Amino acid sequence: MSAAEPSAVFLPGSTVGFLGSGQLGRMSAMAAKAMGYRVAVLGPRPDDPAAQVADVFVAGDLQNPADLARLFAAADVVTAEIESVNADALRTLQARRPVRPGPSVLAIAQDRLREKETLAKIGVPVAPFRPIARPEELAAFVAELGRPCLLKTTRGGYDGRGQVRVERPADAATAFESLGGGKAGLIAEGLVPFVKEVSVVVARCADGAVRSFPVAENEHRRGILHRSIAPARIPAALADAARRLAEGVAHALEVVGLLAVEMFVDDQGRLLVNELAPRPHNSGHYTLDACVTSQFEQNVRAVCGLSLGAVDQLRPAVMLNILGEHLPAVRSRYTELLKDPYLKIHLYGKAEARPGRKMGHLLVTASSVDEAVERAEALWASLTP
Repeated sequence: MSAAEPSAVFLPGSTVGFLGSGQLGRMSAMAAKAMGYRVAVLGPRPDDPAAQVADVFVAGDLQNPADLARLFAAADVVTAEIESVNADALRTLQARRPVRPGPSVLAIAQDRLREKETLAKIGVPVAPFRPIARPEELAAFVAELGRPCLLKTTRGGYDGRGQVRVERPADAATAFESLGGGKAGLIAEGLVPFVKEVSVVVARCADGAVRSFPVAENEHRRGILHRSIAPARIPAALADAARRLAEGVAHALEVVGLLAVEMFVDDQGRLLVNELAPRPHNSGHYTLDACVTSQFEQNVRAVCGLSLGAVDQLRPAVMLNILGEHLPAVRSRYTELLKDPYLKIHLYGKAEARPGRKMGHLLVTASSVDEAVERAEALWASLTP
């Protein structure tokens, strides 16, 4: 293993190190192993999804520099399946091994305020936002907007956690206290009158080559992604604009690896970027069975310095998340469900099924988007009370 080189190529037989041991790491690791790579994983438990398929498991904390160093010692190139990593420690460690995407990209994505400020600086349209240090600032922001906003913690929080809706200026004090009363960084974001939520997963190589997957249309329930429809049911010109926007962000941030760009389509047909994720993304799971190259293989290709694979979608698809409360129904009907030759069931191997926890996903493919949506809706109705 040699010191980090910005454009180094890593051939099969090399070890790819994954920061994080969840399902995104699991599916990325499985893609890497299918290509002939070895896999090292850093995470808390040896029975975590990615740890189950790793050649080397490093038990540790993503915030602990010593644990990160142990993962770097076991790998030739390092990537992340989650952005909540100690970016400062990675800046030091990247002198030993390439980190793709780099620590600066991860640092932007793990802080909502920094993310919004960065996007605004590079000219990307975003919802109105403001850093909040006092409840009076929040009240003023809501009054200025003339509509509700979301108050969010700047760090942490996912799947709807770490945020609260603020309807009126009079609600500001209660909302401020509910998120720690200023003990944690806070950002207020104006609610966008959107008609659709969409996302684009784009891959970028160190030489600047990019390829973006077809746009996915996303539906959330209780702050958690419920389903993704691909290709999104939006005009072709808007889909092209979404892909160009995502690719532009990837270039501006000099991403090497994957970047998922979540966007709103507002009631005027405009795109506004909501969040970034420099890693494989839940809304890109459809690529695993419906595209020439999956997002997970594409991630390995980009991280290892290889040419990118084709992103053509072979069949329209709908991805449905299986949460803890849905898992018993899927398991009890597993044999029956697989009688449908166009249904794929992916389970992540998590030991504990809790309500709201992502345990797997279903993928329905069909000859048209409308047929895929219809079949997915019938399937979901049969699995849920």
